[in-house]
Amino acid sequence: MKRLQAFKFELMPNGEQQRDMRRFAGARRFVFNRALKIQKANYAAGGKFIGYVDMANRLPEWKKEFEWLKESPSQSLQQSLKDSERAFKNFFEKRADFPRPKKKGRGESFRFPQGFRIDQSNSRIFLPKLGWMRFRNSRDILGTAKNITISQSGAKWFASIQTEREVEQPIPAATSAIGIDVGIARFATMSDGSFALPLNSFKKHEHRLKKYQRRMSRKVKFSKNWHKAKRRVQNIHTRIGNARKDFLHKKTSAISKNHAMVVIEDLQVGNMSRSSKGTTEASGKNVAAKSGLNKAILDQGWFEFRRQLEYKLAWNGGILIAVPAHYTSQTCPCCGHIAKANRQTQAKFECVDCGYQNHADVVGAMNILARGYRVAACGEDGSGLVRKHKTKPASVKQEPTEVTMHEETHA
Repeated sequence: MKRLQAFKFELMPNGEQQRDMRRFAGARRFVFNRALKIQKANYAAGGKFIGYVDMANRLPEWKKEFEWLKESPSQSLQQSLKDSERAFKNFFEKRADFPRPKKKGRGESFRFPQGFRIDQSNSRIFLPKLGWMRFRNSRDILGTAKNITISQSGAKWFASIQTEREVEQPIPAATSAIGIDVGIARFATMSDGSFALPLNSFKKHEHRLKKYQRRMSRKVKFSKNWHKAKRRVQNIHTRIGNARKDFLHKKTSAISKNHAMVVIEDLQVGNMSRSSKGTTEASGKNVAAKSGLNKAILDQGWFEFRRQLEYKLAWNGGILIAVPAHYTSQTCPCCGHIAKANRQTQAKFECVDCGYQNHADVVGAMNILARGYRVAACGEDGSGLVRKHKTKPASVKQEPTEVTMHEETHA
């Protein structure tokens, strides 16, 4: 089977190369936003969607109109138009929201599909119109390099090299299955009773972040002191993101190595973390409490947790199953009775029918695992009746399932 994998390294450019990379990223952003503007105007006029080929044929005209676009590599501008087309396709297929204009300073990047060279033995890389550049050679690059993406994070630049290689079909070393219930008080609770506490990376740095953001707001915009304050804020954001990624990679690696099947909730994180401010005419309720909850949800990184689990399990020969989350914490895993009164508090579960007691998150994980077994066995959509008919599923007597999971040690 073919495996696509990215290897990311920190670049060490000189001052001139940094200035050029900022210009290339700006040109890429300009082309994306211009294509978006044209697509909107074309749609308003009743025209059909403009594909990549037709849009790319306009690039020479744009270069005549804006001379500075000629300084950027043509292939990186073409890749920006491909990104624009992909964003619209994701919107049409209801995988993403309508594409939004790219803002300066957010996600600055550009990509080379060809023309680059990698000299890993000497820890250097050649990029079109940038020349040779050194990088921090932290690991071996496996496979054939297909493209390279240059991105900026804070004050640093990184190269992400996507490779392709043939590997044998993986066979899982583990044979166990586990259900996972994610939450705020506990980041992940397993169906065997074990759990992982949340890192809360943003919460730990929130006070310090507010302090430096206040200092930045008092500076004259775009002055030297303003740029210094901005770099401090960027460094805090980078530290928050790096800590969260490290935490998630450690957890997902341990879970994917120790289990052949993992079942999780099919959570719509975007909907769950939507603001409740409302409008001027109809203001929302409990806005402050909902804002705090949204912040806590996004601080956990549930979507990234699921994404990492999916590809790591596939690499290890395992499988990830997502099931509906309806009534998982209100269903008794012993007798199948469903009632809101079963969950007396955030942590306590006690069935009003049979008296079964356990931690509410553990009960949720056990029910998630049971639904995953039904999906794997007969293709049932978990508690499909809930989604299709908006009614509670019929009570099914279910014995609690026991699975094992190794404890994970923190580095």
